[in-house]
Amino acid sequence: MKKVGIIIGSTRPGRRSKQVADWLQKQLTENDKVEFDEIDLRTVKLPFLDESGLPALGQYKHSHTREWSKLISNYDGFIFVFPQYNWGYPAVLKNALDYLSKEWKNKPVSLVTFGAHGGTQAQIAMRLVINGFHMKQLATNLQLEFSPADSIAEVDRILHTYDSVAQLLRIEFEEKLTKLH
Repeated sequence: MKKVGIIIGSTRPGRRSKQVADWLQKQLTENDKVEFDEIDLRTVKLPFLDESGLPALGQYKHSHTREWSKLISNYDGFIFVFPQYNWGYPAVLKNALDYLSKEWKNKPVSLVTFGAHGGTQAQIAMRLVINGFHMKQLATNLQLEFSPADSIAEVDRILHTYDSVAQLLRIEFEEKLTKLH
């Protein structure tokens, strides 16, 4: 079975990324072709990039980098779930991406952003990064609109208005990954 990692790209206290990732995983797991797992950067706990060599060489000196590489290499595709921070994306997500190189190459990816305006600017900024890694961006990329002031229950209600789009994302991953092999 193919595997897609749902990378939770925020670690800040009070974050909504985990809530969004949990909802998304429930929407995506109704299939028998692709397994969707959460990868929480809060539990991965990578330090600020501390490898002296270029990631493209894959000569990792630190055990945390080798473990991160091994984890990411186990996946056939990714969904990055992250909020828009000041017209960009969280530094912890960029740090996690920058540790590696070949592990990301040619893998399908979808961006799921959120914020008061859906995270449009964060997606624009992240597209430059995923293009640099030669990742294959899918057509379905969610931009979820809700306010940081919304309650957990209100965000849950809003998330369910996107259920049909999440199903399109599942179908796109199934089609893309079954065509690869």
